[in-house]
Amino acid sequence: MRVGIIGAGSIGLLFAAYLSRVFDVTVYTRSKEQAAEINQHNVLLQSGREETIAKVKALPIVDWQGSEALTIIAVKQYQLFSIIERISQLPSKPENILFLQNGMGHLKLLDDIKANNLFVGSVEHGALKENPYTVRHNGIGTTNVAVYKGDPGFLKMFASAVSNVFPITYQEEYFAMLEKKLIANAMINPLTAILQVNNGALIDNPFFYKILENLFSEITSILNLEHPEKYWEHVIQICKKTRDNRSSMLKDIEAKRLTEVDAILGYLLEEANKQGKKFPQLETLYYLIKGIESQGVVI
Repeated sequence: MRVGIIGAGSIGLLFAAYLSRVFDVTVYTRSKEQAAEINQHNVLLQSGREETIAKVKALPIVDWQGSEALTIIAVKQYQLFSIIERISQLPSKPENILFLQNGMGHLKLLDDIKANNLFVGSVEHGALKENPYTVRHNGIGTTNVAVYKGDPGFLKMFASAVSNVFPITYQEEYFAMLEKKLIANAMINPLTAILQVNNGALIDNPFFYKILENLFSEITSILNLEHPEKYWEHVIQICKKTRDNRSSMLKDIEAKRLTEVDAILGYLLEEANKQGKKFPQLETLYYLIKGIESQGVVI
């Protein structure tokens, strides 16, 4: 089966490295230069002390025709607009598309996409792009996937086919799946980005831990969570399991890239606004991240 992966950042390269063990994978890059580097070197996967070479094909995104059995969209939420425009220009609609974005702000963009089946996913792996063709797998987890629109049969088959090399877990309900990841993203990402600390510091430092509790209280109120204790425990477990990891938002800030704060905190603040409520701590974090971005993002 042919699989296309749009986006050659850390997650795109990570998926390419593992899925190429099962499928014929083509990676679609933003630049011709990165495609040339991948075609020359293939994708180098570093995991612990091991290094493996994954043979994949790479092309610039302008060459994507949507002809693969599955296309995985592994770009940031704010990069989706150009991808969706590209989908609308294809001569025929793609069969299956899987979106792997943080937050939930992208959901409103999916309704008008012409594809037979639309899927969404939540990635729990830690990955770091070392250079244009090298990715380090520094936090092993799973990828949760669910149907946004269409038939679940293909998605279940895909998850089963790769289960021995790269865990993908099928979930029955996409909203609950993404909401759970959203809560973790909203608590861990902006705090670590502003404080410039690894994930574990949020539970090791008692003062940071108190901020984490306060944020969770606001998020619980916005989302009207039932049994909030299970969501809290999920966040704490992520901080423990990824103790030495640097969040994606922190890495974006360090690299002077745009963050996904609008898809994460922006989504929560929109929900709060619909309810006519104010949540000062979430709002403060949102504007702090936006302020840092405004000081000089290099795209």
